[in-house]
Amino acid sequence: MSVMNEPHVHSSFYRFVALAEPEAVAARLRELSGPETGIGGNILVAAEGISGAIAAPAAALAAFEQALQQDALFGGAFAGMAFKHSACTTRPFTLIKVHCKPEIVAFGVPGVSGLPDPELPDTHVSPQRWRELLNEPDVLVLDNRNSFEYRLGRFKNAVDPEVAHFRDFPAYVAAHAEAWKAEGKRIAMYCTGGIRCEKTSAWMQSQGLEVYQLDGGIVSYFEQMPDAAADWQGECFVFDKRMAIDTRLQETATTAEQVYGDDPKQAWRLARARRLDPGA
Repeated sequence: MSVMNEPHVHSSFYRFVALAEPEAVAARLRELSGPETGIGGNILVAAEGISGAIAAPAAALAAFEQALQQDALFGGAFAGMAFKHSACTTRPFTLIKVHCKPEIVAFGVPGVSGLPDPELPDTHVSPQRWRELLNEPDVLVLDNRNSFEYRLGRFKNAVDPEVAHFRDFPAYVAAHAEAWKAEGKRIAMYCTGGIRCEKTSAWMQSQGLEVYQLDGGIVSYFEQMPDAAADWQGECFVFDKRMAIDTRLQETATTAEQVYGDDPKQAWRLARARRLDPGA
């Protein structure tokens, strides 16, 4: 069986870490994920760190993840990084793309970085603590994703900010922050893998909000909580050809057409999803 036809495993990862030469990091990543590896996916590199969603046969994936943590060029910047794995029925990606960007997740607020600030309280909470927060009356559960993702699936009692892009999220928070504080609300927010919450948490604290973020996001919750379905309604959107997974991290039968529907505002996303899947 060729590398291209072997069953694939999906891996998502990120780390906010200062990178002095992101272009050099990206160039080395392209070498490590060449066509002979069978790796597909998307990796973003910026001065603030790395973010990736890739898939490959298990052996190739393990070799890449090891190199990412140990290659001398990276200087230990990614050592011990967490990788979230899920099985694939559909091969998630056809090609590998490695890009250098100003941000690894586009927040759009000048001066805001996801780099850890040791002077701020740690906002991460475990899946076990998250379950408790879901049931505390003074907690507002905030979905830090796009509205079409929320519609497909969400934590119980979660609020939809009704944003079409992550960069719209700060305006929503700014518009509601004073009311939340007046009501004595603590904010528990979540996203798919945790990266959007990482970018948002320190900025929200600067708005005077008490914030918690689900460590590792929805995917970690599904990994660690066998009964995650008790707290989750629907499916979880994923940004690859699988489209959606359930609480057991299994691919569902949901199609791009079902995710995006006939909303004209989502037509470009549907077109992109169709381009992602040329039958490969």
